[in-house]
Order: sequence, then C-alpha cells, then structure tokens
Amino acid sequence: MSNYTHILDLIADPMVQTGLLAAAGALVTRVLLRGHPTRRLIGQLAFFLALTILLLYHGIVPYEPGAANVSTLQRVFIGIAKVIWWANAAWSLISVVRVFLNFERKPREGRLLQDLVVGLIYVAAVLSIIAYVFNAPVGTLIATSGAVAIVLGLALQSTLGDVFSGIALNLAKPYGIGDWLVLSNGIEGKVVETNWRATHLLTGANDLVVVPNSDLAKARLTNLSSPERSHGVTLTVRFRPSTAPSTMANVMRSVLLSSNSILARPEPSVQILSLDGGAVELELAFRVAEMALASKAKSEIFDLIFRHAKAAGLTLAAPMEAVGPAFPGPNEVEVPFGFHTTPRRVLDAIPLFASLTEDEKEALASTMTRRTFRIGETLAEQGEILKSLMIVRSGVVGVSRREGTRETELGRLAPGDCLGERGLLTGAGEFGSIKALTFVVVYEVTQEGLAPLMRDRPAIADELASLLSKRSASEVRRLGQSDGADAATKIPPLRARIRHLFKL
Repeated sequence: MSNYTHILDLIADPMVQTGLLAAAGALVTRVLLRGHPTRRLIGQLAFFLALTILLLYHGIVPYEPGAANVSTLQRVFIGIAKVIWWANAAWSLISVVRVFLNFERKPREGRLLQDLVVGLIYVAAVLSIIAYVFNAPVGTLIATSGAVAIVLGLALQSTLGDVFSGIALNLAKPYGIGDWLVLSNGIEGKVVETNWRATHLLTGANDLVVVPNSDLAKARLTNLSSPERSHGVTLTVRFRPSTAPSTMANVMRSVLLSSNSILARPEPSVQILSLDGGAVELELAFRVAEMALASKAKSEIFDLIFRHAKAAGLTLAAPMEAVGPAFPGPNEVEVPFGFHTTPRRVLDAIPLFASLTEDEKEALASTMTRRTFRIGETLAEQGEILKSLMIVRSGVVGVSRREGTRETELGRLAPGDCLGERGLLTGAGEFGSIKALTFVVVYEVTQEGLAPLMRDRPAIADELASLLSKRSASEVRRLGQSDGADAATKIPPLRARIRHLFKL
C-alpha cells in the first residue's frame, strides 16, 4: 500500500508531470508527425495548451518573473518548466508559420522571409527566457550589446549586405523560383534557389551560377517569365524571290500551324520584312509555354520550314553576308527536286524509305495514288480502320480525340509525316479523328503495294513499329493517361505482330 501511495505522490509531482508531458509532446510532434506539417501543428498546439494549463494549475506563470521566497530546488524546477514552456511556444508559432506558407504553396528553396520570421521567433523566445527565468534586465542587456553589434556589423558587412538585399528582393518579388532571368552582364538561367546569401541560377548548359544577393539587387535584370510564363520567340528566314511574297507568307503560316510545340494563343504571325533582287525576308513570331521550351520549339520550326518549303518548291536564299551571286550562274544546273515524279520525290523525302534502292523506290512510287482534301475535310474518323499508309505531300493535318463532350488535340502532321500506319500494320482503328487544317495533298501506299517490299526489306517493319509506338505514346501522354512505360518497351511485341501480319 505504501508503494502505491509513493507512486501516486510521484505522479502528482509537478516536476514529473511537466517532464512527462514535455517528453510525450516532443516524441509525437518531432518524431511521429515529422512528415505531416498540418497534423504536427495540431499536436503542437494541443500539447502547448495542456502544458499551459498544467503550469497554471500548479501556480507557475511562465510569463512573469519567479518569486524570490522559494527554495533553490523549487527555483530550479520553475526555471526548467518555464524554459520548456517558452520552447514549446516558439515551436508552436514556427509550426503555424510553416503550415501557413505550405498552404500558400511556397517552394522550400524560396522561403527566406519564412526563415527570417522563424529566426525572430527564436530570438524573442531566448529574450523571454532571460527575462522571466533568470530575471535579467533585457533592456540593459540589449543596450550593452550595441558595441558588440557594431563590431560584428563591420566584420560581416558583405554578408549582411547580401542578407538585407535578399530580404529586399523577396519583398519586391521581381522574380520567383522557376523564373528565367537575364542579367546585365550576360548571365542567364532559371532560378532554382534563393537563400540568405545568394540566388542560384541554372543555365541552359546545366551549369549552376551563384549570384550574391547584393550584386543581384544592383544589376539590371530581365525576367523572361514575367508578367506571364509564356515567352515570345522570333525567327527570320530568307527565300529566293521565285514566287509572290504573299505565297511564301502563306507557306510560313502553314509552318506555324503544323507545330506541336508553340502556343495557339496568342496567334502566331508572319511578317514580310524586306524584298530585293536576292531574297524575300520573312519573320515568324510565336510564343512557347515557358522559356525552357524555346530551344525545342525553334528546332521544330526550322525542320518544318525546310519540309514545307521543299513541298511548296521554295528555295532558301543565301545569307546577306554571303559572297557570290545570289542565283546560279549560266553553267550551273539547279534542280531542287530532280527529274523524278512527285510520288518518287515524296519517297525520297521520308527517312523511312531511305534504305530502298532506286528500282525499289520506282516500283513503290508506281503503286502510289494522289488524294486531296479541302480545309476542314476529314481524312479519317476516330475508330476508322485505314488500309493504306498516307504520306503528307503538302498542307497541315490535325489529329484530335473526342471522349464524351471533351475534345483533345493529339498533334499535327506536316509534309513528310505519315498516317494510317495503325490500321495498315495492326488492323486497329484510328486513335482520333484526322482533319485537314489547310488544303492537303497526300499520297497513299496500299497494303498490297507495301507487302512485297516489306518481305524484301524487313527493316521497314522495324521502322514502322518504332514510328507507331512513339506516336501512340505521345498521344497517350497528351491525354494524361501515361502509365509511365517507355515507348521502346512496346516496340518488340508490335514488331512481332507486324511481321506475323505480313508473313515476314
């Protein structure tokens, strides 16, 4: 019975109760709920409230100086209890700050102001402990530390300049994480981190440039991601004046229309810059979703310019700086497309048939038929099984899929692209509806015309399997239904199916 009474007395001891409650709170909030900021905040506030009620119940007021008429042991216990209370108060406020900024979806790398608030909370907690636990005059302490602060300020002048410049930049918010900056000294890159001392920029060459905040605050910078993340791009192209400039401009509009990397709004534009005896110069202007996509979009546009210009019979002009005549001399023979028929020229422009011999290309070209489609006309409906391979000769073709009332554009095809390989090779229906966005000319290769060639050249089956697999993967990604599987893993079974269908 005496042991039971001793245990009850021990549990009723305020020192034991405070220690147990503080240990339980630290275990739950700092360990068990470490990865759950919202739950951690709720637990932190609950333990802080319980600790406050417990101390007040035992007559300990944490925010008042301790009584002088108590024993040394009591004074030590009360001091420890107050330190625990102020530490929990600081942690609770810090949890509120962390969770609030998480609700605002602020990135971890850019929370300099958040860290500043947390630092002020810790300083306030330490000063409160000095005042209410050790009964020291905080005002006198701050006044006497002025000389020390001056010495430290002079020693840390450069560092403090970076710190205060970082605070000013965070308050002004001229840029944010993910923005693409160009500095006055020529450095450009994407902001990946901002901290107390510097801002980190990731350049296009994947190099990390660390710029001190004080230098960044003085520099003239251009934010390519503001006021919105889309970025404008302009390209200049020169053609020999072999046809009307308006016709060239229409061909370049088809180039922009067939691109899968640029934004449809605001609408891309084509402007005729100059006309002389040597060239017609045009400027293509468009926007991409963000600066990081500009290089990819320019590469695609250059490729489309070449393909559309070749399909329209346009010839690129020499640069203005080039030395020599603008046109071939009298003894030079210029035949952009050779003396072959149009179907044969179409085959020559497609890498898929690059391995064929001249006789094989001529044989395949003789089986091809020409078809034309007016703007808005449908080449194939969604789910329709095509029995021929269509090669776009000129124009722009759009592919879109309808699911209920929702219609999603899957991509656009330009001269040199193929369609119909899904039905021809696997007997499956088209993934989406295929429509002409401009006047379109295609050349068809039937299954009967392609089968003998594939038996002689099995590598064509591999190329078609790769083409179909990549296009299917791209279409699925655009619909947001990607399962994460690599398109390359789907090529072997597709190749085997094609070989079986064509009896290779």
